[in-house]
Amino acid sequence: MNRDFVTALLQLNAEKQVPREQLIRTVEDAIQSAYRRTEGDEDIQVRIDGETGQIRVFRARTAVADVEDPLTELSLDEAKGHDPNAQLGDLVTTEEMDPEAFGRIHAQTAKQVVLQRLREAERDVAYDQFASREGELITGTVNRVEPRAIILDLTGQGGIARAEAILATTEQSPLEHYRIGQPVKAFVLEVRRGLRGPQLFVSRAHKNFLRRLFELEVPEIHSGTVEIKAIAREAGSRSKVAVASRQDGLDPVGATVGQRGARVQAVVAELAGEKIDVIPWNDDPAVFVANALSPAQVLDVSIDEEHRIASVTVPERMLSLAIGREGQNARLAAKLTGWRIDIRSDVSVAEAKAAAAAEAAGATAPVAADAEPGVEAPAAAKPKTTPKKAAAAEVAAAAAEATATTADATAKAPAKAVAKPKTTRKKAAAADDAPAEAVAAASAERKTPRKKAASSKAAPAEPVEAVAADAKPKATRRRKVEPVEEVSP
Repeated sequence: MNRDFVTALLQLNAEKQVPREQLIRTVEDAIQSAYRRTEGDEDIQVRIDGETGQIRVFRARTAVADVEDPLTELSLDEAKGHDPNAQLGDLVTTEEMDPEAFGRIHAQTAKQVVLQRLREAERDVAYDQFASREGELITGTVNRVEPRAIILDLTGQGGIARAEAILATTEQSPLEHYRIGQPVKAFVLEVRRGLRGPQLFVSRAHKNFLRRLFELEVPEIHSGTVEIKAIAREAGSRSKVAVASRQDGLDPVGATVGQRGARVQAVVAELAGEKIDVIPWNDDPAVFVANALSPAQVLDVSIDEEHRIASVTVPERMLSLAIGREGQNARLAAKLTGWRIDIRSDVSVAEAKAAAAAEAAGATAPVAADAEPGVEAPAAAKPKTTPKKAAAAEVAAAAAEATATTADATAKAPAKAVAKPKTTRKKAAAADDAPAEAVAAASAERKTPRKKAASSKAAPAEPVEAVAADAKPKATRRRKVEPVEEVSP
C-alpha cells in the first residue's frame, strides 16, 4: 500500500508538474483535516515519509511559557514530562494514534481535500509559469470569438500548464480577421489570477509587439548589436522605428531592413500589410527630427529647447508629403522624437519675412514726416508711367484734339453741310437753353419739303443766321383767293 502511494505521488508529479514536496504537504493537510473533523481535536499532526510512504498520525502541542490555548499549547513542565529534551517552542508528541482508525469517512474527506488542494497547486504552478512571461511574445490558438474580445488557448512549457489569453477589440489591428483554430502571436500585457486559472491580457496593437517581432526576425537586434531607440505606431496603418548601432561600421537601417527588405517584409506580413519606416537615430535633435519626417525632404530645422518646439522648413512641393494623410506623418514624427513639430513651406516663410520687413518699414515712415520745421521734406515721388499708359494718353489727347477741330468746322460750315444728329433728352434740355432764333431755324428746316430741299441744293446756300431770319411758315394746300377789282373801260 505504501509503495502504491509513492507511485501515485510520482505520477501526479509528472502529470500536473507539481513539486513532490508540495504534493506530500497537500496529502498531510488532507489527512489531518479528516482526523480533526472526526475526533474534534485540534492537536492532531500527520507526517508522511516521501521515500517509504509511511504515514504517522499523532497528537502534539507546542511548549510555551504561558498557556493560552490548551488544545494546541502546553507548559514547559508538561512538555518535559513527555520529552525530557523539550524546549520552548518545540512540538511535543503527546499521543500516537492508530492509522487503522482511519475509516471510509476519513478517506472520503481526505480525497476531497486532496483534489481541491491539487487544483489550487496546479493553478499556482500555471500562474508562476505564465507570470514570468509578462512582456514577452506568446503564441496561442483562437478558441472562440466574442463581440468584445477573442479568447486564445495557451499551453505552458512541457504542454502541461494551460491558461486563457484575452485579446480585446481595442488591442487588435483593424486590418486583421481571426477564425477558430488560427494560431495568433500576441504581446503579454498583464497576468492575473482567475477562478479557473491564470488570465493573460494580450495585445497586437502595442508598440512593444512590433519591438518583439523585430527581435524575432533580426539577429542583430536580438543580440543587442542594433538597438531600437524609439517606436511610434498607429496599428493597422503606419509605424516609425528609430534604430542605432552599437558597433562601428554597422549600418543599423540596413541590418534591420535586410537584404532586399526580406527582414522587414516578414514583420509587415505578420502585421497584415502595415507600413513601417526604419530611420537612423541621431543625438542631434535637429537631425533626428529631419530624419523622422522622411520620406519628405527638409531644408531647415530650428530648435526651441525651452518649449521643445521644432520649426521645420520644407519645399512647397514636399509640404503635403511631410504632413501626411490627415497629418499622420507629422504626428508619428512628433511621437517618435518627443518634440512638437511646426512644418512650413519655404514660400510661406519667404512671404512672412517680406511682410515683416514691410511692416518694419511702415513703422519708421511717420518718424520722417515729423521732422524739424527747418528741414525740408523730401519731394513726393511721381507715379511711374509705363509705355502702355503713355501710348493710351497720347491716343486720348489726339482724339480730344480731333473732336475740338470738328466742332469748330461744323460751326463755320453752311447749313446744308450740317448733319442733323438725333435729339436726345440731354440735347433737348440744351435746346431749351438755346436762343429762340436758333430754335426757329431748326424747326423751319425740319418742315422744308424734299423738293424745296433739292432746290436749295442747287441754289447758293446762305449763312445759318440769314436763313433763320427770312424763314416763312410753310404754305398750305388751300390758298385764299382775293377778289379782283374790275377795271372800267
